[in-house]
Amino acid sequence: MSSIVVTGGGTGGHLAIAKVIATEIKSRGFETIFIGSTHGQDREWFEGSNLFSKTYFLQSSGVINKKGLAKFSSLFNILNLSKECANIFKTHQIKAVFSVGGYSASPACFACVFTKTPLFIHEQNAFIGRLNRLFKPFSKGFYSSYSKPKFDYPVGGRFFQSARNRTSLKKVLFLGGSQGAKFINDLALDLALNLTKKDILISHQCGKADFERVAKFYADNSIKADVFAFSKELDIKMNMADLCISRSGASTLWELCANKLPAIFIPFPYAANDHQFYNARFLANSNLAKIFRQDEISQNFIDEILSYDIATTSKNLSKILSPNAAKTIVDDMFIKLGYSINSSAV
Repeated sequence: MSSIVVTGGGTGGHLAIAKVIATEIKSRGFETIFIGSTHGQDREWFEGSNLFSKTYFLQSSGVINKKGLAKFSSLFNILNLSKECANIFKTHQIKAVFSVGGYSASPACFACVFTKTPLFIHEQNAFIGRLNRLFKPFSKGFYSSYSKPKFDYPVGGRFFQSARNRTSLKKVLFLGGSQGAKFINDLALDLALNLTKKDILISHQCGKADFERVAKFYADNSIKADVFAFSKELDIKMNMADLCISRSGASTLWELCANKLPAIFIPFPYAANDHQFYNARFLANSNLAKIFRQDEISQNFIDEILSYDIATTSKNLSKILSPNAAKTIVDDMFIKLGYSINSSAV
């Protein structure tokens, strides 16, 4: 059976794309092989997963944030690991590699260049990451939701299935990402009493590290909030909300779009290349979201929440994203490989 490698990860955003793309590839009769890292969340997501016929977790790590000898050491390690990837390609007769980015993808991407294996890249952010910029000239297909040719972001179908049009503000969802975000948490607690006085309910993902403090605040103030550290049913949490206040990592941003849930984005100010700001600005420029820097948040922020045109925004969000994005990307990939998009593995 023909096999295709899906590589990359480190964070939930990258891995969510890996899961959606691998599912689409596997549905066409191809074996999928995952190559990730022992660092980050790769193992947590895919070790033992029946989505992949084989998973490899290599001792790879980032190069960008290192200095001096540490940078050269990390790069040398990646080049050595690329040889291991080349052997994986040979063992499994790999026909192509699909990279979702992140340092986890580095060894397999280098191996593609060395072995001339077709490489396809998904860029999840509005600002192209350094790894993807490096390998874009060597890729056979490059997929972005922010530039031409534009490909819709591949979001899991459950976010579309639980989507609904919002008409009024009854519940606010605060999202700080899977690890939580102290700034978002503090903002939620600052707003909680005002929101409660206006009969607006609160749902709050606060991360494991801050769960005890956040839950205690709501309990001490007799506020019946839905507080959770992390949820594998985020689509349901989104469905029950009418407005989201969130960081603007790419996967979260597009999942909110798929769910037709209006959002106020507060980008993480230390994200590489300020990519979270550019992600959110892409929507804000089309009046599909509000965006604020952390230092722009003031006591008047409650007015931004209450004045949000939720009904119009929710309705218009349904026009920006297709539920068939993964199919469209894999179709393009197969066409470039010379495969029929309607047939099983060759």
